[in-house]
Amino acid sequence: MITRDIEQFLAAARRAPSDFGPATARAAFLVAPDGFRLAGQSAADNHYMADAGAFDAARASAQHRDLHRAIAQVLPAVCFAGDPETPDALFPNNVFATTAGRYVVGRMRHPVRQREATRADIRGFFGGVLDYAEIDLSTQPHPCELTGALVIDRARGLGFAGLSERCDAEGARLMHEALGMRATLVFDLADGEYHTNVVLAVLAGRAAMVCPGGFADPAVVDAIAALYAPHAIMLSPAEHAAFAGNAIALSEDTVWMSDGAGRALAPATREALAAAGFALHTVGIDAIEAGGGSLRCCIGEVY
Repeated sequence: MITRDIEQFLAAARRAPSDFGPATARAAFLVAPDGFRLAGQSAADNHYMADAGAFDAARASAQHRDLHRAIAQVLPAVCFAGDPETPDALFPNNVFATTAGRYVVGRMRHPVRQREATRADIRGFFGGVLDYAEIDLSTQPHPCELTGALVIDRARGLGFAGLSERCDAEGARLMHEALGMRATLVFDLADGEYHTNVVLAVLAGRAAMVCPGGFADPAVVDAIAALYAPHAIMLSPAEHAAFAGNAIALSEDTVWMSDGAGRALAPATREALAAAGFALHTVGIDAIEAGGGSLRCCIGEVY
C-alpha cells in the first residue's frame, strides 16, 4: 500500500509485524570524495550546500577516511574510488539501495549525479559479487533519489517518502515497488527541503528523530510521533540545521551522526536516545557537510 492518507497508513503500519527483515544493515558501502567540489547543479535545490570557497577537498578526504575507519568497527564497510567528474558521489545512498537479494539504481534529478548510476564497478559488486538481482530505475523520467527521498523502517517494511524536486509521486511509487515496502506514506517536504533523510531518521525500527520544520504538513509529524512513541524524538531548529536528523543506526544499539550534529543536541535529545537504548557515536565531517549532506548521506546500506 502506498498512500497520502495518514490514517490509512497508520492503520496498516500498526498492524505490520517486525519481521520484514533485519532492522539494521549487515554491511555498508561508501564512495571516496575524489574531486570533491561545489556541484552547481546540485546547489540549485540544496540550500545546505556551502559556497565554493568553503570546499576543502583534502580535509574532506581525510575526514571520509576517518568515517570509514569508525563505522568499520561496527559492521563490514567497503569504500569505492571516487571520480572527479562526479563531485557528489560521496553520497551514494541516493543512487544505490539494497533489500534482500536485490539492488536498486535510482534516477537522480541532476545530470551531474545521473553519471553516478552508470558505474560498472558498483553495479558489478552488487550484481556480480553479491549476486543481487538488479532493478534499474535510472533511465525512466521520474526522479527517485532512493534512501535520500525514502526513509525506511526496515524492521516493519514501512516507507516515508517526502516529495520534492528530487522525488515526485511516481518516483515514490517506483521506489515503493522496487524495495518491496509493505506500506509507504507519501507527503510533501517543506519548501526548501530536498531530501527526507535530512529531516527524519528511523532508528533500528523502534525510534524516530524528526525535524518538524522539514514537513509541509504538521499532521505527518504527528503521525510519525504517534507511530514511534514513546521514542519519537522531536528536534529543534538548531538541531535540524546541524544535521542531527541525518542520523543512522548501524546496529541495534548505536546511532551515528556528525560531530557537529552531536554537539548541537540538547540534553533532552541525548536522554531520549539513551532511553531508546542507543549509544551515540559521532565523527567529525564538517568539510564533507559543505557538500550539503552529512553522515547518513555518506553511508550506503547492504541488506
